[in-house]
Amino acid sequence: CRAMGKLQSKISFSTSKYRADGSMEGTGPVRAVQQHGPMHTDAVTSVAALKPDLCVSGGRDKSVAVCSWRSGAALRRFIGHKREVTKVTSALDSNRVFSASRDKTVMMWELHGTSGPSQHFPGHDLVVTGLAVSPDGSQLCTGSRDNTVCKWDTETGECLGRTAISRNLVTHLCWVPGEPYVIQTSEDKTIRIWDSRELQVAHTFPAKRHIQTCCDVSQDGRYCLSSSSGSAGEGGEATLWDLRQTRNRVCEYKGHFQTTTSCVFLPRDPALTPRIATSSYDSTVKVWDQDTRGRE
Repeated sequence: CRAMGKLQSKISFSTSKYRADGSMEGTGPVRAVQQHGPMHTDAVTSVAALKPDLCVSGGRDKSVAVCSWRSGAALRRFIGHKREVTKVTSALDSNRVFSASRDKTVMMWELHGTSGPSQHFPGHDLVVTGLAVSPDGSQLCTGSRDNTVCKWDTETGECLGRTAISRNLVTHLCWVPGEPYVIQTSEDKTIRIWDSRELQVAHTFPAKRHIQTCCDVSQDGRYCLSSSSGSAGEGGEATLWDLRQTRNRVCEYKGHFQTTTSCVFLPRDPALTPRIATSSYDSTVKVWDQDTRGRE
């Protein structure tokens, strides 16, 4: 740890400010940014976009909060889980929010409804670590450290399927836009593509060297990103995969010194080349040129 601290202290960091309209300010020393009052009374564990101007977050305080990132105002706060919230998500342009927890359950909340959950999804034996809702919001896929992936009807709460794979400790799930497929990362170092119709594995990518911590799918459904655990400069990369034809690894983005905890495709701006962002335990967020692998 001391060696890592010395190494990082010798590295000069520069930052860029990205605005919602896609413009970018020049690089330079870190400047003050707009900050808002806390939405949670303990650490925030997950955050997701809800609508163009809203986001939803989950925390160790067992609550789910909906707020406006423009004004910083908290619009709703949902309390119902008995333990820490691990994941939050929502369907595109939906008024429904889904949250998973260490209490082994998943709950659905209505943005304009009552303060209590409108649906429960119990059934996992261990902490729920993956959530993915279909684009139309009618189905939900969940994953857990109990090695299972489940499919649910969001209206009735009925479990429509449950599949277990040995050592498949789920870390993240995401739905492929416009397709019946769900991408899943796992502690067994693999990335799987599930066919949600029969809840069967349709494809498994070649295993990586490290635990896969997160995944995301591009808006056009052509590419998938996954991120890896790591330490002391080993691992910690993000990997771009082709989903359409070869389904092979396209390239890797290396630069983090520790576990890369999250990876996302940034909204596409026609004036800019495609970009992705990664965050890591090394206290940095990096933005990359998707095609050239250049770190910006």
